[in-house]
This record gives sequence, structure tokens and C-alpha cells, in this order.
Amino acid sequence: MSQQTTSTQIHLHSASEGLSLFGPQDAFLKMIESRIPARIASREAVITISGEPAHVESLQQLFEVLLQLVRNGYILTERDVLYAVELAMDLRADQLLDLYKGEITTTFRGKPIRVKTIGQKHYVTTIKKKDIVFGVGPAGTGKTYLAVVLAVSALKEGTVKRIVLTRPAVEAGESLGFLPGDLQEKVDPYLRPLYDALYDVMGPDQTAKALERGLIEIAPLAYMRGRTLDDSFIILDEAQNTTPEQMKMFLTRLGFGSKMVITGDVTQIDLPRGKKSGLVEAKIILSEIEDIGFVYFAEQDVVRHSLVQKIIVAYDQAAENQV
Repeated sequence: MSQQTTSTQIHLHSASEGLSLFGPQDAFLKMIESRIPARIASREAVITISGEPAHVESLQQLFEVLLQLVRNGYILTERDVLYAVELAMDLRADQLLDLYKGEITTTFRGKPIRVKTIGQKHYVTTIKKKDIVFGVGPAGTGKTYLAVVLAVSALKEGTVKRIVLTRPAVEAGESLGFLPGDLQEKVDPYLRPLYDALYDVMGPDQTAKALERGLIEIAPLAYMRGRTLDDSFIILDEAQNTTPEQMKMFLTRLGFGSKMVITGDVTQIDLPRGKKSGLVEAKIILSEIEDIGFVYFAEQDVVRHSLVQKIIVAYDQAAENQV
């Protein structure tokens, strides 16, 4: 018995809308066709989709959502289309429209900064609601970047008086002791991602001024001991490389009017063999405290090059096969 087929049409305002939807040299179209098996034909200002009803329905929702974004002036990227396809397979592509409605802030060049995935939206909402939030997940999901963006926004709005950014000085197979320079010069490479996020949002000049005035402090985790941080937005990056003692020390620095965001990837632990990760332990010990937020990112939330997502999936599968 032959499989039932159906078809539908989507009408465009102009042929240029089709170019935006299909991408340069039809790159987006090829990507869509490789993931959802249906026939997509375009003639003048009409897109015709034909195939199995479920596939046609997914593609219809996909193109209608992407078209709405294009008509609102949003320039689609390969990453946006890939994520939209994944959502459309479960008929959830319409959730994308909420993501692109608002912007968190703008870069120092005036480019809007928006959340790009549902996981990121949940993360931003949780940080705004709770005083301590853990963002756990793979590289490239925007955990650190979005935390820095929200910290800068809070500083500009006056809801905090300073930003404190910290990381444990644990290296992925290298040793700090062999690097040239004083402690600041040795630590700076490990704090580079934090600087990069600040430069993007504030620009190098404003960042330098804020550092000079003490509005932003960037320091190794060891410098946090014995302090209480009031009216501060504190970010602990690479938290998977903290020991349980360091994590407890850090969390108990929370002062009045402050927020803490702890980010990490439990698959990237660089601690010496046999040492427990403070992030892994904190997930177990603190999960029942309602006032602490835990946000878990998946590979679908990776907003770097689409190959990064594929690499993460491949490594995850290899790890599962070894178990």
C-alpha cells in the first residue's frame, strides 16, 4: 500500500524573500531537505511542499516561522535554520518567534544581543528571577557570554555596584608555573573568555575604564576567600574545575543585593585524577533548594558553528559506547 502524500503552498511577497529563506546558493534549502524528506519546489513567489503529511506539516510551520522572521528584518544564519528545523520536527518552530522578539541589550557597536535557543531563554529568565543560578552544559551554549551580558546590564541599570568575574586556575594539561610573567599575566589567559565577552558588550575602552575604577574585578578563585560580596554580580566560570571546598567557599561569599552565576561543563573536568568536582557535588547537594536555579543546556543549545554541535554529539556517543 502506497504512503499517503499531500501538498501545500506558501506564498511570498517577492522572490527576494525566497532567497533569504533558501540562503546563499540554496545552502539553507539543502540543509532542510537533508533533514526532512519532502519535496520543496519554488517558482516565482510560491513555495510548494509535497510529501508525507507529517513532513509537509513540519515544513509548512518551518517556512512560515522563518518567513515571519525575515519579514521582521531578521537576517537568518545557518545556525538559526538548523535550530528551527530541529524544532519544526516536533512542530515547535513557532517557539522561535518569542526568542527574537526582545533583546537583552546591544553590543557596544549597537548590534542587538538576543537569546538564540529555548535553553538560553530559560537561562536568562532564571538568572533574572533567582540569586544563585548554575548553568551547566557543553561548550558553545552561551553560558558565560550571557551571564556577562546580564551582569553588564545590571551594572548599567544600577541594580548592582560591581561585577566580579572569577575562574579556578586549573589548566587543561598545562602548568601555570611555566608561563612567563607575573601572576596577573599568568592568570589572564585563563580569564580570556571573560574579557572577550566584556569587550563585545562594552568595548575595550569602556572595559579598561571599568576595570581601573574597580567596577569590574577579574580574579582567580583563590582571591575570593574571606570576602563577602554585597551589591555585586558574581560569575564563576569553568566551575567544573573547582574542588568541593572551593565551591562551598565561593557560594558562601554571597552578600546582600548580589547575584551569582556558576557556569561549567561536567564533561570537561581538568582536575587531577581522583579529585571530585565541586560542580558535580553542588548539583547533588543543592538541587532541593528552591531559591537556587539549575539550568541544563543540551547540544541543541550550541550556538557556535554547526560543526561544533556535531563534534559534541560524536564525543558524547563515543563516551556512551565506552561505558
